[in-house]
Amino acid sequence: MTRKYFVLFFAFTLFIAACGGGTTPPNANGGNSNTAGGNSNNPLAVTTPTPETTTNNAPTLTPVFKAYCDAMVKKDEAALRKIYSSDTIKDFEEQMKADKIKSLMKFLEDDAVSGKLCEVRNEQIKGDEAVAEIRADSYPNGIKVVFVKEAGEWKLTNRSPAIDSVKQTATNPPVANANANATKK
Repeated sequence: MTRKYFVLFFAFTLFIAACGGGTTPPNANGGNSNTAGGNSNNPLAVTTPTPETTTNNAPTLTPVFKAYCDAMVKKDEAALRKIYSSDTIKDFEEQMKADKIKSLMKFLEDDAVSGKLCEVRNEQIKGDEAVAEIRADSYPNGIKVVFVKEAGEWKLTNRSPAIDSVKQTATNPPVANANANATKK
């Protein structure tokens, strides 16, 4: 009878061992293979981008973005219309019409602004166009935004180099794929 229990115990032990131990073995770098610093050759590894350093506190564009934050907090649509560029207002109005939204404040309600986080940094001005990184409640990690100069005043736009590059990639497939698709026809 003892032998029967021993065989069952041995079979159970083999079954557990075959299922795996649940731990990840260390890789050649000395860390676990599922950590960001553990395996730099893994294309699926999670990497955290290094935050961009502050090169300037955006002395030219900060007043524009601060005015935007103040207008959003006060829900002052007239002030917002003065802060945004004419092209941006035109674009907003087209989208509002399509969505049957009558108020600019209602249209922009998803852009959370409390006034607690309202920062601009790293402005780069080239002629009548500038790019700076803004931070607000809706973009706590920051996003680069385009500003334009109209009638001698800087205006906020709804353009972002990061979003524009994604749109560009989506509308223009890579040349190699376009050529491959052309040969299939």
